[in-house]
Amino acid sequence: MGVPEQLAERMSMAEQHEYLRARFSRRNLIRGGAVTLGAVAGGAFVPGAVAQAAVPTQRTSPATQTVDGSFVAPFGRHLAWGNDPRTEITVSWQVPVAVKKPFIRVGATPWDLSRKIDAEVRSLYTPAGVGASADHTQYYLHAKLTHLRPGRTYYYGVGHQGFDPAEPHLLGTLGTFTTAPAHKAPFTFTAFGDQGVSYHGLANDSLLLGQNPAFHLHAGDIAYADPAGAGKTADTGFDSRVWDSFLAQTESVAKSVPWMVSYGNHDMEAWYSPNGYGGEEARFTLPDNGPDKANLPGVYSFVYGNTAIISLDPNDVSFEIPANLGISGGTQTTWFESQLKKYRACDDIDFIIVFFHHCAYCTSTAHASEGGVRQEWVPLFEKYTVDLVINGHNHQYERTDVLKGNTVVKKLPIGETAYPETEGVVYVTAGAAGRSLYAFTAPDSYEGHLDERDSVASFVNTKDGKVNETVAWSRVRYLNYSFLRVDVEPAAKGHYARLKVQGIAETGDRIDHFTVARKAK
Repeated sequence: MGVPEQLAERMSMAEQHEYLRARFSRRNLIRGGAVTLGAVAGGAFVPGAVAQAAVPTQRTSPATQTVDGSFVAPFGRHLAWGNDPRTEITVSWQVPVAVKKPFIRVGATPWDLSRKIDAEVRSLYTPAGVGASADHTQYYLHAKLTHLRPGRTYYYGVGHQGFDPAEPHLLGTLGTFTTAPAHKAPFTFTAFGDQGVSYHGLANDSLLLGQNPAFHLHAGDIAYADPAGAGKTADTGFDSRVWDSFLAQTESVAKSVPWMVSYGNHDMEAWYSPNGYGGEEARFTLPDNGPDKANLPGVYSFVYGNTAIISLDPNDVSFEIPANLGISGGTQTTWFESQLKKYRACDDIDFIIVFFHHCAYCTSTAHASEGGVRQEWVPLFEKYTVDLVINGHNHQYERTDVLKGNTVVKKLPIGETAYPETEGVVYVTAGAAGRSLYAFTAPDSYEGHLDERDSVASFVNTKDGKVNETVAWSRVRYLNYSFLRVDVEPAAKGHYARLKVQGIAETGDRIDHFTVARKAK
Protein backbone atom coordinates (compact mmCIF):
# COMPACT_ATOMS: atom_id res chain seq x y z
CA MET A 1 0.00 0.00 0.00
CA GLY A 2 3.00 2.30 0.25
CA VAL A 3 5.24 3.98 -2.33
CA PRO A 4 6.87 1.46 -4.72
CA GLU A 5 10.50 0.93 -3.76
CA GLN A 6 11.91 2.02 -7.13
CA LEU A 7 9.99 5.29 -6.87
CA ALA A 8 10.70 5.93 -3.19
CA GLU A 9 14.43 5.89 -3.84
CA ARG A 10 14.07 8.92 -6.13
CA MET A 11 11.45 10.89 -4.17
CA SER A 12 11.61 13.30 -1.26
CA MET A 13 9.34 12.77 1.74
CA ALA A 14 7.05 15.52 0.45
CA GLU A 15 6.82 13.82 -2.95
CA GLN A 16 6.06 10.47 -1.30
CA HIS A 17 3.27 12.11 0.68
CA GLU A 18 1.78 13.60 -2.47
CA TYR A 19 2.01 10.24 -4.24
CA LEU A 20 0.15 8.44 -1.44
CA ARG A 21 -2.47 11.18 -1.21
CA ALA A 22 -3.16 10.91 -4.93
CA ARG A 23 -3.26 7.08 -4.92
CA PHE A 24 -5.66 6.83 -2.01
CA SER A 25 -7.99 9.50 -3.42
CA ARG A 26 -7.99 8.14 -6.96
CA ARG A 27 -11.44 6.57 -6.88
CA ASN A 28 -12.88 9.91 -5.78
CA LEU A 29 -11.27 11.78 -8.66
CA ILE A 30 -12.17 9.45 -11.51
CA ARG A 31 -15.55 10.14 -13.08
CA GLY A 32 -15.82 7.75 -16.02
CA GLY A 33 -15.33 9.23 -19.48
CA ALA A 34 -14.92 12.84 -18.53
CA VAL A 35 -13.12 14.15 -15.52
CA THR A 36 -13.15 17.53 -13.82
CA LEU A 37 -9.55 18.63 -13.77
CA GLY A 38 -9.95 21.48 -11.33
CA ALA A 39 -9.61 18.97 -8.49
CA VAL A 40 -5.95 18.42 -9.23
CA ALA A 41 -3.56 19.70 -6.58
CA GLY A 42 -0.92 22.15 -7.67
CA GLY A 43 -3.08 24.12 -10.10
CA ALA A 44 -2.01 22.22 -13.21
CA PHE A 45 -5.46 22.57 -14.75
CA VAL A 46 -7.95 25.41 -15.01
CA PRO A 47 -10.62 25.01 -12.29
CA GLY A 48 -13.76 23.39 -13.56
CA ALA A 49 -12.14 22.25 -16.79
CA VAL A 50 -13.11 19.02 -18.47
CA ALA A 51 -10.95 16.74 -20.59
CA GLN A 52 -12.69 14.57 -23.15
CA ALA A 53 -12.14 12.31 -26.10
CA ALA A 54 -11.78 13.89 -29.51
CA VAL A 55 -14.86 14.02 -31.73
CA PRO A 56 -15.16 10.84 -33.82
CA THR A 57 -14.48 11.12 -37.51
CA GLN A 58 -13.71 7.61 -38.67
CA ARG A 59 -15.48 4.40 -37.71
CA THR A 60 -15.34 2.08 -40.68
CA SER A 61 -15.88 -1.37 -39.12
CA PRO A 62 -17.50 -2.84 -36.03
CA ALA A 63 -15.18 -3.70 -33.15
CA THR A 64 -13.97 -7.27 -33.17
CA GLN A 65 -13.58 -9.50 -30.15
CA THR A 66 -10.87 -8.13 -27.89
CA VAL A 67 -7.90 -10.01 -26.48
CA ASP A 68 -6.43 -9.96 -22.99
CA GLY A 69 -5.26 -6.36 -22.66
CA SER A 70 -2.26 -7.27 -20.51
CA PHE A 71 -0.68 -8.78 -23.62
CA VAL A 72 -1.14 -5.62 -25.74
CA ALA A 73 1.09 -2.53 -25.50
CA PRO A 74 0.18 0.79 -27.16
CA PHE A 75 2.59 2.21 -29.73
CA GLY A 76 2.89 5.06 -32.18
CA ARG A 77 2.12 7.86 -29.73
CA HIS A 78 1.92 11.27 -31.37
CA LEU A 79 0.76 14.69 -30.24
CA ALA A 80 -0.99 17.54 -32.00
CA TRP A 81 -2.00 20.99 -30.84
CA GLY A 82 -5.64 21.90 -30.59
CA ASN A 83 -6.90 25.28 -31.76
CA ASP A 84 -5.05 26.95 -28.87
CA PRO A 85 -1.64 25.42 -28.06
CA ARG A 86 -1.64 27.19 -24.71
CA THR A 87 -4.53 25.11 -23.40
CA GLU A 88 -5.30 22.24 -25.84
CA ILE A 89 -3.50 19.17 -27.06
CA THR A 90 -4.55 15.78 -28.42
CA VAL A 91 -2.67 12.58 -27.59
CA SER A 92 -3.05 9.86 -30.23
CA TRP A 93 -1.74 6.31 -30.37
CA GLN A 94 -2.31 2.88 -31.87
CA VAL A 95 -2.91 -0.69 -30.74
CA PRO A 96 -2.40 -3.74 -32.97
CA VAL A 97 -5.71 -5.38 -31.98
CA ALA A 98 -8.99 -4.26 -30.46
CA VAL A 99 -8.83 -3.55 -26.72
CA LYS A 100 -11.40 -2.76 -24.04
CA LYS A 101 -11.86 0.63 -22.40
CA PRO A 102 -8.85 2.57 -23.76
CA PHE A 103 -7.88 5.64 -21.76
CA ILE A 104 -5.24 8.23 -20.99
CA ARG A 105 -3.89 9.23 -17.61
CA VAL A 106 -2.50 12.74 -17.16
CA GLY A 107 -1.02 14.72 -14.31
CA ALA A 108 1.52 17.33 -13.27
CA THR A 109 3.94 14.69 -11.95
CA PRO A 110 4.75 11.10 -12.97
CA TRP A 111 3.60 9.80 -9.59
CA ASP A 112 0.20 11.47 -9.78
CA LEU A 113 -1.64 10.15 -12.82
CA SER A 114 -5.01 9.82 -11.16
CA ARG A 115 -6.87 11.74 -13.87
CA LYS A 116 -8.23 8.99 -16.11
CA ILE A 117 -9.96 9.99 -19.35
CA ASP A 118 -11.67 7.70 -21.84
CA ALA A 119 -10.19 7.62 -25.34
CA GLU A 120 -12.00 7.53 -28.65
CA VAL A 121 -11.36 4.55 -30.94
CA ARG A 122 -11.19 5.13 -34.69
CA SER A 123 -11.02 1.77 -36.41
CA LEU A 124 -9.87 1.83 -40.04
CA TYR A 125 -10.88 -1.20 -42.06
CA THR A 126 -9.08 -1.98 -45.32
CA PRO A 127 -10.45 -4.94 -47.30
CA ALA A 128 -8.35 -7.32 -49.31
CA GLY A 129 -7.90 -6.09 -52.86
CA VAL A 130 -7.22 -2.51 -51.82
CA GLY A 131 -3.61 -2.10 -52.78
CA ALA A 132 -1.09 -4.78 -51.83
CA SER A 133 -2.33 -5.81 -48.38
CA ALA A 134 -4.64 -8.47 -47.09
CA ASP A 135 -7.89 -7.74 -45.25
CA HIS A 136 -7.05 -5.91 -42.00
CA THR A 137 -8.24 -3.37 -39.42
CA GLN A 138 -6.11 -0.70 -37.75
CA TYR A 139 -7.04 0.77 -34.37
CA TYR A 140 -6.20 4.41 -33.65
CA LEU A 141 -7.02 6.09 -30.36
CA HIS A 142 -7.34 9.77 -29.48
CA ALA A 143 -7.85 11.80 -26.32
CA LYS A 144 -8.24 15.57 -26.49
CA LEU A 145 -7.11 17.51 -23.42
CA THR A 146 -8.49 20.99 -22.87
CA HIS A 147 -8.29 23.75 -20.24
CA LEU A 148 -4.62 23.10 -19.59
CA ARG A 149 -2.34 25.71 -18.06
CA PRO A 150 -0.05 27.65 -20.45
CA GLY A 151 3.65 26.95 -20.25
CA ARG A 152 3.26 23.82 -18.13
CA THR A 153 4.80 20.37 -18.52
CA TYR A 154 2.42 17.43 -18.08
CA TYR A 155 3.02 13.71 -17.75
CA TYR A 156 0.75 11.20 -19.42
CA GLY A 157 0.34 7.50 -20.02
CA VAL A 158 -1.97 5.67 -22.42
CA GLY A 159 -3.55 2.33 -21.75
CA HIS A 160 -6.61 0.11 -21.70
CA GLN A 161 -8.18 -2.62 -19.60
CA GLY A 162 -5.30 -4.83 -18.53
CA PHE A 163 -2.60 -2.23 -19.29
CA ASP A 164 -2.46 0.65 -16.83
CA PRO A 165 0.50 3.03 -17.31
CA ALA A 166 0.21 4.14 -13.66
CA GLU A 167 1.37 0.71 -12.49
CA PRO A 168 5.00 0.80 -11.28
CA HIS A 169 6.28 -1.71 -13.85
CA LEU A 170 4.89 0.40 -16.72
CA LEU A 171 6.30 3.79 -15.68
CA GLY A 172 8.79 3.56 -18.54
CA THR A 173 5.88 4.00 -20.97
CA LEU A 174 5.05 7.50 -19.75
CA GLY A 175 5.42 10.56 -21.98
CA THR A 176 5.41 14.31 -21.49
CA PHE A 177 4.25 17.43 -23.27
CA THR A 178 4.59 21.15 -22.60
CA THR A 179 1.90 23.67 -23.50
CA ALA A 180 2.66 26.94 -25.27
CA PRO A 181 3.53 29.93 -23.08
CA ALA A 182 0.95 32.60 -22.29
CA HIS A 183 3.22 35.39 -23.52
CA LYS A 184 5.94 35.99 -26.09
CA ALA A 185 9.10 33.99 -25.38
CA PRO A 186 11.94 32.52 -27.44
CA PHE A 187 11.31 29.06 -28.88
CA THR A 188 12.50 26.66 -31.57
CA PHE A 189 10.60 24.57 -34.08
CA THR A 190 11.71 22.16 -36.79
CA ALA A 191 10.29 21.28 -40.20
CA PHE A 192 10.67 18.90 -43.12
CA GLY A 193 8.63 17.01 -45.69
CA ASP A 194 8.65 13.67 -47.50
CA GLN A 195 9.84 11.38 -44.73
CA GLY A 196 8.46 7.87 -45.14
CA VAL A 197 10.00 4.87 -43.38
CA SER A 198 13.75 4.47 -43.72
CA TYR A 199 17.04 4.69 -41.92
CA HIS A 200 17.38 8.30 -43.04
CA GLY A 201 13.93 9.13 -41.68
CA LEU A 202 14.88 7.62 -38.35
CA ALA A 203 18.21 9.47 -38.32
CA ASN A 204 16.53 12.81 -39.01
CA ASP A 205 14.04 12.15 -36.20
CA SER A 206 16.87 11.50 -33.78
CA LEU A 207 18.73 14.61 -34.82
CA LEU A 208 15.76 16.96 -34.68
CA LEU A 209 14.78 15.69 -31.23
CA GLY A 210 18.15 17.01 -30.09
CA GLN A 211 17.10 20.51 -31.21
CA ASN A 212 14.50 20.54 -28.40
CA PRO A 213 11.73 21.93 -30.63
CA ALA A 214 8.43 23.19 -29.24
CA PHE A 215 6.71 21.52 -32.21
CA HIS A 216 7.50 20.02 -35.60
CA LEU A 217 5.98 20.78 -39.01
CA HIS A 218 5.70 17.94 -41.52
CA ALA A 219 5.05 19.48 -44.94
CA GLY A 220 3.28 16.53 -46.56
CA ASP A 221 4.02 13.10 -48.02
CA ILE A 222 4.12 11.62 -44.56
CA ALA A 223 4.37 7.81 -44.58
CA TYR A 224 4.23 6.84 -48.30
CA ALA A 225 1.76 4.02 -47.79
CA ASP A 226 0.71 4.97 -51.34
CA PRO A 227 4.02 5.01 -53.26
CA ALA A 228 2.44 6.12 -56.56
CA GLY A 229 1.12 9.42 -55.21
CA ALA A 230 -1.37 10.17 -57.98
CA GLY A 231 -4.39 10.09 -55.65
CA LYS A 232 -6.18 7.39 -57.68
CA THR A 233 -7.56 3.96 -56.81
CA ALA A 234 -5.56 2.67 -59.77
CA ASP A 235 -2.32 3.43 -57.88
CA THR A 236 -0.34 0.25 -57.30
CA GLY A 237 1.58 -0.83 -54.25
CA PHE A 238 -0.65 0.82 -51.64
CA ASP A 239 -0.32 -0.73 -48.18
CA SER A 240 -1.93 1.07 -45.25
CA ARG A 241 0.15 -1.01 -42.81
CA VAL A 242 3.15 1.16 -43.73
CA TRP A 243 1.55 3.68 -41.38
CA ASP A 244 2.14 1.27 -38.47
CA SER A 245 5.87 1.35 -39.18
CA PHE A 246 5.87 5.10 -39.67
CA LEU A 247 4.13 5.89 -36.40
CA ALA A 248 6.46 3.51 -34.56
CA GLN A 249 9.44 5.25 -36.19
CA THR A 250 8.35 8.76 -35.25
CA GLU A 251 7.20 7.93 -31.72
CA SER A 252 10.56 8.83 -30.17
CA VAL A 253 9.90 12.45 -31.16
CA ALA A 254 6.16 12.74 -31.61
CA LYS A 255 5.32 11.42 -28.13
CA SER A 256 6.69 14.67 -26.64
CA VAL A 257 6.81 17.11 -29.60
CA PRO A 258 3.51 18.01 -31.32
CA TRP A 259 3.74 16.64 -34.85
CA MET A 260 1.78 19.05 -37.04
CA VAL A 261 1.16 17.62 -40.50
CA SER A 262 0.09 19.02 -43.84
CA TYR A 263 -1.12 16.72 -46.62
CA GLY A 264 0.77 16.07 -49.86
CA ASN A 265 0.01 14.06 -52.98
CA HIS A 266 1.09 10.74 -51.40
CA ASP A 267 -1.39 11.42 -48.59
CA MET A 268 -4.37 11.30 -50.97
CA GLU A 269 -5.26 7.65 -50.31
CA ALA A 270 -8.14 7.42 -52.76
CA TRP A 271 -9.76 4.35 -51.18
CA TYR A 272 -10.83 6.39 -48.16
CA SER A 273 -13.41 9.17 -48.46
CA PRO A 274 -13.72 12.08 -48.57
CA ASN A 275 -11.06 13.15 -51.06
CA GLY A 276 -8.69 10.38 -50.02
CA TYR A 277 -8.17 11.84 -46.54
CA GLY A 278 -10.29 9.39 -44.53
CA GLY A 279 -7.25 7.38 -43.49
CA GLU A 280 -5.47 10.46 -42.23
CA GLU A 281 -8.58 11.44 -40.29
CA ALA A 282 -8.39 8.10 -38.50
CA ARG A 283 -4.74 8.62 -37.60
CA PHE A 284 -4.51 12.34 -36.76
CA THR A 285 -6.50 14.88 -34.78
CA LEU A 286 -5.54 18.34 -36.02
CA PRO A 287 -6.95 21.79 -35.22
CA ASP A 288 -10.48 22.06 -36.62
CA ASN A 289 -10.48 25.80 -37.34
CA GLY A 290 -10.00 25.54 -41.10
CA PRO A 291 -12.59 26.35 -43.78
CA ASP A 292 -13.90 22.79 -44.21
CA LYS A 293 -12.93 20.17 -41.63
CA ALA A 294 -14.69 17.36 -43.49
CA ASN A 295 -13.14 17.90 -46.92
CA LEU A 296 -9.94 19.81 -46.07
CA PRO A 297 -8.75 18.30 -42.77
CA GLY A 298 -5.15 19.38 -43.38
CA VAL A 299 -6.03 23.10 -43.55
CA TYR A 300 -5.79 24.87 -40.20
CA SER A 301 -3.85 27.43 -38.21
CA PHE A 302 -2.46 27.91 -34.73
CA VAL A 303 -0.52 30.53 -32.79
CA TYR A 304 2.53 29.82 -30.68
CA GLY A 305 3.95 32.83 -28.86
CA ASN A 306 4.40 35.67 -31.35
CA THR A 307 4.13 33.41 -34.40
CA ALA A 308 1.12 32.30 -36.44
CA ILE A 309 1.44 29.02 -38.37
CA ILE A 310 -0.87 28.24 -41.30
CA SER A 311 -1.15 24.82 -42.96
CA LEU A 312 -2.57 24.67 -46.51
CA ASP A 313 -3.62 21.84 -48.84
CA PRO A 314 -1.91 22.36 -52.21
CA ASN A 315 -3.63 19.32 -53.72
CA ASP A 316 -6.54 21.73 -54.11
CA VAL A 317 -4.55 23.93 -56.52
CA SER A 318 -2.06 21.49 -58.11
CA PHE A 319 -1.84 21.40 -61.88
CA GLU A 320 0.86 18.72 -61.76
CA ILE A 321 -1.14 16.13 -59.80
CA PRO A 322 -4.81 17.09 -60.31
CA ALA A 323 -6.68 14.32 -58.44
CA ASN A 324 -8.06 16.87 -55.94
CA LEU A 325 -7.75 19.99 -58.09
CA GLY A 326 -10.49 22.46 -57.18
CA ILE A 327 -12.00 20.43 -54.31
CA SER A 328 -12.51 23.55 -52.18
CA GLY A 329 -14.22 25.58 -54.88
CA GLY A 330 -12.03 28.52 -53.88
CA THR A 331 -13.02 28.47 -50.20
CA GLN A 332 -9.50 27.54 -49.08
CA THR A 333 -7.94 30.62 -50.68
CA THR A 334 -10.70 32.85 -49.29
CA TRP A 335 -10.16 31.43 -45.82
CA PHE A 336 -6.39 31.76 -46.18
CA GLU A 337 -6.62 35.46 -46.96
CA SER A 338 -8.94 36.00 -44.00
CA GLN A 339 -6.37 34.34 -41.73
CA LEU A 340 -3.56 36.48 -43.11
CA LYS A 341 -5.61 39.64 -42.62
CA LYS A 342 -6.52 38.62 -39.07
CA TYR A 343 -2.99 37.78 -38.00
CA ARG A 344 -1.45 40.90 -39.53
CA ALA A 345 -3.94 43.00 -37.54
CA CYS A 346 -3.19 41.19 -34.26
CA ASP A 347 -0.97 43.14 -31.86
CA ASP A 348 0.44 39.96 -30.29
CA ILE A 349 1.64 38.36 -33.53
CA ASP A 350 4.85 39.36 -35.29
CA PHE A 351 5.53 36.49 -37.70
CA ILE A 352 3.37 34.51 -40.12
CA ILE A 353 4.77 31.21 -41.39
CA VAL A 354 2.98 29.13 -44.02
CA PHE A 355 3.77 25.48 -44.72
CA PHE A 356 2.39 23.04 -47.29
CA HIS A 357 3.63 20.43 -49.72
CA HIS A 358 3.99 21.59 -53.35
CA CYS A 359 6.70 24.16 -54.02
CA ALA A 360 6.10 27.63 -55.29
CA TYR A 361 9.78 27.90 -56.20
CA CYS A 362 12.18 24.99 -56.67
CA THR A 363 14.57 23.82 -59.40
CA SER A 364 14.36 20.06 -58.85
CA THR A 365 14.43 17.93 -61.98
CA ALA A 366 11.48 15.94 -60.58
CA HIS A 367 8.66 18.36 -59.71
CA ALA A 368 10.26 21.81 -59.78
CA SER A 369 7.68 24.59 -59.20
CA GLU A 370 3.88 24.39 -58.98
CA GLY A 371 2.12 26.99 -61.10
CA GLY A 372 -1.15 26.54 -59.21
CA VAL A 373 0.53 27.70 -55.99
CA ARG A 374 2.07 30.67 -57.77
CA GLN A 375 -1.30 31.58 -59.23
CA GLU A 376 -3.45 31.18 -56.10
CA TRP A 377 -1.26 31.95 -53.11
CA VAL A 378 1.96 33.76 -54.03
CA PRO A 379 0.10 37.08 -54.53
CA LEU A 380 -1.29 36.67 -50.98
CA PHE A 381 2.15 35.84 -49.55
CA GLU A 382 3.37 39.14 -50.99
CA LYS A 383 0.31 41.22 -50.14
CA TYR A 384 0.48 40.24 -46.46
CA THR A 385 4.30 40.01 -46.33
CA VAL A 386 4.47 36.41 -45.16
CA ASP A 387 7.74 35.92 -43.31
CA LEU A 388 8.63 32.37 -44.38
CA VAL A 389 7.16 29.71 -46.69
CA ILE A 390 8.16 26.08 -46.06
CA ASN A 391 7.54 23.32 -48.64
CA GLY A 392 8.35 19.68 -49.31
CA HIS A 393 7.53 17.65 -52.45
CA ASN A 394 11.02 17.92 -53.93
CA HIS A 395 13.45 15.64 -52.11
CA GLN A 396 16.30 18.04 -51.49
CA TYR A 397 17.07 21.31 -49.73
CA GLU A 398 16.74 24.54 -51.68
CA ARG A 399 16.36 28.14 -50.56
CA THR A 400 15.51 31.19 -52.62
CA ASP A 401 16.58 34.80 -52.53
CA VAL A 402 14.00 37.39 -51.46
CA LEU A 403 11.24 37.30 -54.10
CA LYS A 404 8.37 39.46 -55.24
CA GLY A 405 6.49 39.11 -58.50
CA ASN A 406 8.53 36.02 -59.45
CA THR A 407 11.69 38.12 -59.51
CA VAL A 408 14.61 38.63 -57.15
CA VAL A 409 14.14 41.76 -55.08
CA LYS A 410 17.27 41.15 -53.06
CA LYS A 411 19.96 38.52 -53.15
CA LEU A 412 20.16 36.67 -49.83
CA PRO A 413 23.58 35.06 -49.38
CA ILE A 414 24.12 32.63 -46.53
CA GLY A 415 24.19 34.51 -43.23
CA GLU A 416 22.30 37.59 -44.45
CA THR A 417 18.97 39.10 -43.32
CA ALA A 418 15.65 39.55 -45.12
CA TYR A 419 13.11 42.24 -44.17
CA PRO A 420 9.71 41.07 -45.49
CA GLU A 421 7.90 44.29 -44.55
CA THR A 422 9.80 46.18 -47.25
CA GLU A 423 11.38 43.52 -49.46
CA GLY A 424 9.64 40.25 -50.22
CA VAL A 425 9.27 36.56 -49.34
CA VAL A 426 11.81 33.77 -48.80
CA TYR A 427 10.90 30.19 -49.78
CA VAL A 428 12.53 27.03 -48.43
CA THR A 429 12.15 23.52 -49.82
CA ALA A 430 12.93 21.03 -47.05
CA GLY A 431 11.83 17.76 -48.62
CA ALA A 432 14.83 15.58 -47.82
CA ALA A 433 13.56 13.94 -44.63
CA GLY A 434 14.00 10.33 -45.65
CA ARG A 435 12.78 9.31 -49.11
CA SER A 436 15.08 8.77 -52.08
CA LEU A 437 16.70 11.98 -53.27
CA TYR A 438 16.04 13.87 -56.51
CA ALA A 439 18.47 16.00 -58.52
CA PHE A 440 19.28 19.57 -59.56
CA THR A 441 20.30 20.89 -62.96
CA ALA A 442 22.90 23.10 -61.24
CA PRO A 443 25.66 22.05 -58.82
CA ASP A 444 25.12 22.01 -55.07
CA SER A 445 25.84 25.31 -53.34
CA TYR A 446 25.69 25.41 -49.56
CA GLU A 447 27.55 26.66 -46.49
CA GLY A 448 31.22 25.78 -46.80
CA HIS A 449 30.69 24.54 -50.36
CA LEU A 450 29.60 27.52 -52.46
CA ASP A 451 29.08 27.22 -56.20
CA GLU A 452 26.72 30.08 -56.95
CA ARG A 453 25.12 30.47 -60.36
CA ASP A 454 23.46 33.53 -61.86
CA SER A 455 20.92 31.39 -63.68
CA VAL A 456 19.51 27.88 -63.31
CA ALA A 457 17.42 25.97 -65.84
CA SER A 458 14.12 24.68 -64.49
CA PHE A 459 10.38 24.44 -65.21
CA VAL A 460 6.98 25.25 -63.74
CA ASN A 461 3.86 23.05 -63.86
CA THR A 462 0.93 24.90 -65.44
CA LYS A 463 -2.59 23.95 -66.51
CA ASP A 464 -1.13 23.45 -69.99
CA GLY A 465 1.75 21.26 -68.82
CA LYS A 466 5.42 21.91 -68.02
CA VAL A 467 6.83 25.26 -69.08
CA ASN A 468 10.59 25.71 -69.09
CA GLU A 469 12.05 28.70 -67.29
CA THR A 470 15.49 30.05 -66.43
CA VAL A 471 15.61 31.42 -62.88
CA ALA A 472 17.98 33.62 -60.89
CA TRP A 473 16.51 32.96 -57.41
CA SER A 474 18.10 29.59 -56.52
CA ARG A 475 20.49 30.69 -53.76
CA VAL A 476 21.23 27.49 -51.77
CA ARG A 477 21.07 23.91 -53.04
CA TYR A 478 21.93 20.77 -51.06
CA LEU A 479 21.26 17.29 -52.41
CA ASN A 480 21.28 15.12 -49.29
CA TYR A 481 19.15 14.40 -46.23
CA SER A 482 18.36 17.39 -44.06
CA PHE A 483 15.74 19.33 -42.12
CA LEU A 484 14.94 22.91 -41.10
CA ARG A 485 15.46 24.51 -37.70
CA VAL A 486 13.89 27.89 -36.88
CA ASP A 487 14.70 29.86 -33.72
CA VAL A 488 12.11 32.53 -32.95
CA GLU A 489 13.41 35.52 -31.00
CA PRO A 490 10.79 38.07 -29.82
CA ALA A 491 11.69 41.69 -29.18
CA ALA A 492 10.35 44.76 -27.41
CA LYS A 493 7.93 46.93 -29.37
CA GLY A 494 9.70 48.82 -32.13
CA HIS A 495 12.77 46.59 -32.05
CA TYR A 496 13.43 43.80 -34.52
CA ALA A 497 12.07 40.37 -33.72
CA ARG A 498 13.93 37.63 -35.61
CA LEU A 499 13.53 34.25 -37.19
CA LYS A 500 16.93 32.58 -37.30
CA VAL A 501 16.62 29.85 -39.91
CA GLN A 502 19.09 27.00 -40.36
CA GLY A 503 19.30 24.08 -42.74
CA ILE A 504 20.74 21.09 -40.86
CA ALA A 505 22.17 18.06 -42.65
CA GLU A 506 21.64 14.50 -41.45
CA THR A 507 25.29 14.61 -40.40
CA GLY A 508 24.52 17.47 -38.00
CA ASP A 509 26.42 19.98 -40.16
CA ARG A 510 24.83 23.34 -40.93
CA ILE A 511 24.25 23.79 -44.66
CA ASP A 512 22.47 27.15 -44.62
CA HIS A 513 21.53 29.96 -42.28
CA PHE A 514 19.76 33.27 -42.69
CA THR A 515 17.61 35.65 -40.68
CA VAL A 516 14.14 37.12 -41.21
CA ALA A 517 13.63 40.34 -39.22
CA ARG A 518 10.48 42.33 -38.57
CA LYS A 519 9.74 45.20 -36.16
CA ALA A 520 7.85 43.87 -33.15
CA LYS A 521 4.39 45.26 -32.43
